[in-house]
Amino acid sequence: MIVDPKTELLSGVRYVPSPFCDDRPDDRDISLVVIHGISLPPGEFGGNGIEALFTGKLDARAHPYYAEIAHLKVSAHLVIRRDGGLLQFVPFTRRAWHAGESRFADRSRCNDFSIGIELEGTDTLAYTAVQYEVLHQVLEALKTRYPTLSAVRGHEHIAPGRKTDPGPAFNWGHLASRLPDGLAIA
Repeated sequence: MIVDPKTELLSGVRYVPSPFCDDRPDDRDISLVVIHGISLPPGEFGGNGIEALFTGKLDARAHPYYAEIAHLKVSAHLVIRRDGGLLQFVPFTRRAWHAGESRFADRSRCNDFSIGIELEGTDTLAYTAVQYEVLHQVLEALKTRYPTLSAVRGHEHIAPGRKTDPGPAFNWGHLASRLPDGLAIA
């Protein structure tokens, strides 16, 4: 797995462009990966809800929960499905709208300098072995392409009190044991 330097997309991964992104203040300043958890509808997997949300096509009538979120303008760079399937929504050198109001170390506005990776899951249901394997491969590819990457955090860590994902079901110890050199759980 590699990041294509011409497109800033993972090679061989289905690309579904999201309108919910813009230019970073400095596209060379990519230092953080933010791990998220998502399922749409909540607790259900495998549907097209995530793709529809990130592309602005979520039908508010398709599920009661969708009526609450269909107006949101959000995206992530990548989604890793329960079966390990990957979708990319935003090139890595562009700013995806995934972190919202957030802070890491002494910096706010984490979207400016982070890559957002959504894992299909919930805060309380264990993520799958294949998701961790794909995440490891993605992090290897990202660290190779963007040597400025130095940290991995959960959404819950950069937006405490506002967000809870990826939650207690995410195995940080497992991830830490397989991080590429120069990348740490900060």
